Amino acid sequence: MTPPLTDFSRLCIHTITTRPWSLKECIDNYRDSEVPAITVWRQALEPQGAVESGRMLRESGLRVTSLCRGGFFPADTDAKRQAALDDNRRAIEEAVEIGAPLIVLVCGAEPSLSLSESRRQITEGIAAIADEAKTAGVRLGIEPLHPMYADTRSAVNTLGQANDIALELDHSHVGVTLDVYHLWWDPSLEAEIRRCGDAGKLFSFHVCDWRFPVRDILNDRGLMGDGCIDVRRLRGWAEDAGFRGDIEVEVFSTEYWGMDQQEWVERIKDAYLNHT
Repeated sequence: MTPPLTDFSRLCIHTITTRPWSLKECIDNYRDSEVPAITVWRQALEPQGAVESGRMLRESGLRVTSLCRGGFFPADTDAKRQAALDDNRRAIEEAVEIGAPLIVLVCGAEPSLSLSESRRQITEGIAAIADEAKTAGVRLGIEPLHPMYADTRSAVNTLGQANDIALELDHSHVGVTLDVYHLWWDPSLEAEIRRCGDAGKLFSFHVCDWRFPVRDILNDRGLMGDGCIDVRRLRGWAEDAGFRGDIEVEVFSTEYWGMDQQEWVERIKDAYLNHT
């Protein structure tokens, strides 16, 4: 049985989890709430730019866990594929500016293409930027998404598929990001976590919960303990596979975005200790 967490030393909150707050408000309130780490979504950089965002983050004392998100490689024209590569290169530059050691890749899908063709383009796209990411000191985490997103958001839908791509590329700076929301249902999950752990490819770990019934396929995630995912068990599998990194709370929720965000952060901390 996986023991409960006893402190907040590995707690990381994504800026998207407290979406009503600006980056400055996230920084100030996470720090005041003794949350030690932050994952920054790229839209949080836009108002002040990556350079100023980096200054703010360095002065805050918060640990930057990752930048979300790169990816969206598949497209039906060469011009669109090139635009995606250019955007991922900008993401690498932004990660350097803010001190993020990892970019999470939401790999994308093109509904006019077969899933296998989208996966081929994803593999080629990651290969095209991997050396640039390594030179910049930034790792790339392939995040598989639940199959309900296979139309436009990601053709990588199982941890097995993400592992296959990472192992095919065999690049030191390419691995996987495990998000319990997307993968909890997979009967092969424990074995695939062990597989990527054995290969040194388990780069990051995201937590939330699956509500039932789901009221919105994008913006109705639950806080740990709200739904049917055994988050603590999955954390145990990740730790058995050697993962010791930050535990990142990533919750898309119209309901929770509508509440007082300081109260919301305290609820996150409680759920982190009691259900993670």
